[in-house]
Amino acid sequence: MSSPARLFGHGTVMIIALGLATAPARARLVQADLARVALAPPAGARAPLDLAATDAGTGQVVTLSSVIAGRPVLLLPVDYTCGNVCDPMVSMSVDALAATGLTPDDYALVLIGIDPRDDAAAARRMLADTLGDRAATVRPRALIVSDTALSRITTALGYTAIYDAGTDSFAHPAAALLLAGDGRVARVLSPLALTGRDLRLALTEAGNGRIGSLADRLTLLCYGYDAARGVYTPLIQRILTVAGIVTILAIGLFIVWLTRHARRRAA
Repeated sequence: MSSPARLFGHGTVMIIALGLATAPARARLVQADLARVALAPPAGARAPLDLAATDAGTGQVVTLSSVIAGRPVLLLPVDYTCGNVCDPMVSMSVDALAATGLTPDDYALVLIGIDPRDDAAAARRMLADTLGDRAATVRPRALIVSDTALSRITTALGYTAIYDAGTDSFAHPAAALLLAGDGRVARVLSPLALTGRDLRLALTEAGNGRIGSLADRLTLLCYGYDAARGVYTPLIQRILTVAGIVTILAIGLFIVWLTRHARRRAA
C-alpha cells in the first residue's frame, strides 16, 4: 500500500509546488516541507471509530462509528476553505459515487476537516457551493474535529499535511481513503481520477462482498482488479501472461496440424 500511497504524496507536492511558484513571495514552504506531505498508511492502519466529531449538518456530536454504521467509507480529508484542489476532489468523488449505481445505504461519504479553525458553517458553505443539489444524491457527512482528534486520526492513517503561514493554506495530499466498515484502510484512491465502475468495485471489495451485484464480485474474483491503480494485480497479470502464451502455442499447433493434413490430402 505504501508505494501508491506515497505517489499521492509526491503528486500533491507537485500540485502545491506549482501553486507556490505563482503565489506571492510571502510563501514560506520549502522543498523539505513539501517532501513531508504524504498519505502513507502503516500496515494494518485503521481509523479510530470512537473518534468524536461535530456533524456540520446537524451540529450534533457524533462518533466516526455512528457515521460509518458498518458501511464501506470513502473518507476525504479536506480543507473546507480551500477552493483549489479540495473542491474538485469533493465534486469528482460525488460524481463517481453517483455513477456507481449504489445508494448511500451501501456506503458513506465522510469529509474530515484538516483545518481546526474551520467551523460547521464553513463546511456547509463548501458543500453548498461545490455540490448544490447533488449533495442529496450521496448524502455526504462533513465532520469538524478538535486538534487532538485530528492528530489522532491523521497519525493512525499516515496522513501528513503542512500548514503554510505565509499563504494561510495547507499543503496536503490530494487523496482519499477507502475504509472497510470496521475502519480498516482498504485502499488509497485518487479522487481526481475515479470512475463509477472503479469505485463500485473498490466499494464492493471493501464491503467484503456485501454490496454490489454478483457480476461485481465475479469481476473482483476472476480479474483481480486493483481499483487504486486501475490495473490487474501481479498474480493475475502472470496468470493472463501464461494463458496468452498457451493460447498462442495452441494456435500454432493447430496451424501445423492443418498444414500437414492439407499436404496428406494433396498427396
